Amino acid sequence: MVVFNGVLKIKVCEALDLKPTAWSLRHAVGPKTQTFLLDTYIALNVDDSRVGQTSTKQKTNSPSWNDEFVTEVHDGKKIELSVFHDAPIGYDDFVANCTIQFEDLLQNGSKHFEDWVCASQN
Repeated sequence: MVVFNGVLKIKVCEALDLKPTAWSLRHAVGPKTQTFLLDTYIALNVDDSRVGQTSTKQKTNSPSWNDEFVTEVHDGKKIELSVFHDAPIGYDDFVANCTIQFEDLLQNGSKHFEDWVCASQN
């Protein structure tokens, strides 16, 4: 297994077409349709350690953050991005997540990925 050691700099840009969960609709007023807008944020973890959390974007299912995080990583195996709806009452609601293995990022032998994100947006 390949692990990552070094400085991780990651920019959380946006999420597109998030769907409200049945749980997030529990406090919705009016008809429970797909027009329900979420108040979302992303929690960023490396392995089991919290790196940070984006700001909360109000009333959108396609939020844009452009928040940057920098952290020192030792023997890192994975990056996890978890999207939550900031619930007005009780616990925040899980919406979606994505896990990226460092091994997948490092398979080309490079440790510089500045162009990787830009290329995937084209």
